[in-house]
Amino acid sequence: MTARKTHPLRNAGVLVVCGLLAALVVAAASFPAAAIAGLAAKAGSEEWEELPSELITQTSPQVSRVYASDGKTQIAVMYDEFRSNVPLSKVSQNMQDAIVAAEDHKFYEHHGVDLKGVARAFVNNNQGGGRQGASTLTMQYVRMAQAYSATDPQEVVNATKDTVSRKLSEMKYAIQVEKELTKQQILERYLNMAPFGNGAYGINAAAQVYFSKKPADLTVAESALLAGMVKAPTAFDPTTKAGYPQALARRDYIIGNMLSLGQITADEATAAKKVKLGRTTKRPSSGCVNVAKNQWGFFCDYLYRWWLGQADFGATSYDRERVLKSGGYRIVTTLDVDAQADARKEITARTSDKNRNALMLAAVEPGTGAVRALAANRKYKIDNADDPANPLSSNPALAKQGVRATYPNTTNPIITGSADLSGYQAGSVFKMFTMVAALEKGMGLDTTINSPARYTSQYRDSSSSSCGGYWCPSNASASEAGNFNMWTAFGKSVNTYFVPLQERVGAASVVDVAKRFGITFRNSDDANMAKNSANDWGAFTLGVSASTPLDIASAYATLAADGMYCTPTPIASITDADGKAVDTGKANCTQATTAAVARKALDAARCPVGDRAQLGTCAGSTAPQVRRVVGHPVFGKTGTTDHDKTAALVVGTRSLVVAGYLANPDWANHTDRMSHDIVNPAVYQTLADYMEGKPVEEFPTP
Repeated sequence: MTARKTHPLRNAGVLVVCGLLAALVVAAASFPAAAIAGLAAKAGSEEWEELPSELITQTSPQVSRVYASDGKTQIAVMYDEFRSNVPLSKVSQNMQDAIVAAEDHKFYEHHGVDLKGVARAFVNNNQGGGRQGASTLTMQYVRMAQAYSATDPQEVVNATKDTVSRKLSEMKYAIQVEKELTKQQILERYLNMAPFGNGAYGINAAAQVYFSKKPADLTVAESALLAGMVKAPTAFDPTTKAGYPQALARRDYIIGNMLSLGQITADEATAAKKVKLGRTTKRPSSGCVNVAKNQWGFFCDYLYRWWLGQADFGATSYDRERVLKSGGYRIVTTLDVDAQADARKEITARTSDKNRNALMLAAVEPGTGAVRALAANRKYKIDNADDPANPLSSNPALAKQGVRATYPNTTNPIITGSADLSGYQAGSVFKMFTMVAALEKGMGLDTTINSPARYTSQYRDSSSSSCGGYWCPSNASASEAGNFNMWTAFGKSVNTYFVPLQERVGAASVVDVAKRFGITFRNSDDANMAKNSANDWGAFTLGVSASTPLDIASAYATLAADGMYCTPTPIASITDADGKAVDTGKANCTQATTAAVARKALDAARCPVGDRAQLGTCAGSTAPQVRRVVGHPVFGKTGTTDHDKTAALVVGTRSLVVAGYLANPDWANHTDRMSHDIVNPAVYQTLADYMEGKPVEEFPTP
């Protein structure tokens, strides 16, 4: 017989531990469990007393669930580990019994440590026998709790590595845990923390992933299978070819244990063993891709990006993402399921997701900033850079580089914008900012300007030779010439009225209004102009600055809220895993302009969409059918850029403002001509669908 090589220090450690365990076994037979810790010290190990006994625990990662504004419709789940804790009262007795039968027959008898079992395993393992564990459920809970409370990878290793010191530490922690928690509390924590394979963590997730049911409804056979997987989730995975027979054998072994422990009858054991194992699993995908067949993908992405921007959830975007995916939050959003469905319906009725031009809608509630809908003729599915289903970009320069387009699939925030996606020129919808600036300067809605078909402005333009080096804007039609006031000029969108109006108030004042109304200038050139050369920005009133449908919906909602601008928010309420309300996400509203100015501007803004002004006469509009279709008092504005590269419409009532753009997200200098016959009805019909059946509310009198 060959002698095993051993290290002198290891042999000494083994002798100490053997002496300790022997004394503990003897003591356990004669003394109450409360004396175990003291007896350990008397058994010859001074190190025992030096070991920490207060277990620092941290809640294991929890799934965060995202709901629509009704609080019932689940939009998405966010997680790194698919887990949702449940109280033990909502776990079937079958499952409670099965885990005891699988892992710790004496769970209800010992006080944290099965002393005889530990001694037996220790001696066996150090004499070359097969590896034995002897860890109780309490000790296993301690190990998992330490791993989840670790602050760095090394601490995780230390909490799980197979060493004498770790086992001793685990034993002492377990004894202390048993003093502080009841058996039911320990079992509850264990079941909520344990891994069950296939991305399922905790019994709630396991019941859903393997059986699509609640843990309270688990049968004997189902419980035995899940209990068997905790020991080695990969080896006992019934969904794999190699794991299936092992999972079946272990399940039946545990059923036999349940019978021998008196947890079930012989007939129940026989019946449970006859149940066929399933080979499939089902769990929701984490994140925003493919949520509800893309109905809510862009809104979900907006929420996700909003969350990553909130300092309340961590110092960095990485920290904030971890909090979202592990905090167990219940997030009720502002998304109106019906409004979203209406927007999507109106979009698909007019264009397809195979169109390179994007029809994008955003809906915002005045006075709250609540974002009610975000929709586009795109599928929120896989980043377009990696999706072979997308053709090459319509931008020839990008196409040569192999860059793909954002249709039909994209994860780009084309409706809401980002640091990398500044938006689109929207045209005359920006004239509202000039009107507000003029009203703030004390001018009246009846301010009259003689507006020619072409106007020579005071703004320098080195590229203009025909106007002597000055910018000379013209109108969409030569017939748009004559005397106009704010009602008539806004109704017919007369460029040569608003450029001189901007000259009178100063372009910097107009830019300032736009900032107060939520325009953020994501484009670096726009930001530079706004900061350093605002008074020279003559074309600003004609909407040359990049914006998104969400920007404009929020800006116009400010008028309907009596001048109160509310930062767009996707949040109605947030509660943490303990049910405590989280304040982050509440409406951030500021008085962007006075109520008097807002009401006057809104009165003029009724003209472009076929409504009647209360104080003046409209005498023409660019979208006259809107008031008739919506059936409620409305206000809004159309917008068109040079060569029809973008077509836009924003329409609102006191309840909702909807803005829509038809644009090419991939190439600003495209050659297509965007049609108002597509974007306009999509916008006003979405609003009409939303307003159907709601009481008619007149706007406040200016």
